[in-house]
Amino acid sequence: MTANRWSSLLAVLMLVSAPLAAQDPGSIDARLDILFGEHDSYRRFLTDLQQAVAKDARSEVAAMVAYPLTTHIAGKKIILQTPAEFLQHYDQLLPAKALAVIRAQTYPALFANAQGVMIGAGEVWFSGVCADSTCGSRTVRITAINPPAKERS
Repeated sequence: MTANRWSSLLAVLMLVSAPLAAQDPGSIDARLDILFGEHDSYRRFLTDLQQAVAKDARSEVAAMVAYPLTTHIAGKKIILQTPAEFLQHYDQLLPAKALAVIRAQTYPALFANAQGVMIGAGEVWFSGVCADSTCGSRTVRITAINPPAKERS
């Protein structure tokens, strides 16, 4: 491989790995702007989720989910259709460890890719989802909740 080709490969690797490191708020703002066309609603969503978790406002958290939500509970794949179903499984979906991860997440350290924004090590993902049938606007919602790997089937 030529030196020029190695330099190009190194540049790509640096670009790809950059989001993995802690960032300043301006960096994550810029990344979200590139990926989703804006960042304010994502910043606000994280703050609102953290506030709801801090005050144990379970109904507020349930209202922040995109339904149907496919996830795993006790090693079994389930599809939650409504906030009421989410609330029935709240403690299994968001055990104390997951809630601690949500509370500890800082905005500058978020990881984002084309699929959404990740909290912690993937315990929770959120993204803009179509607010209407034409997808003329998007609303930020929780799109995935992942139990620890040992609990997945």
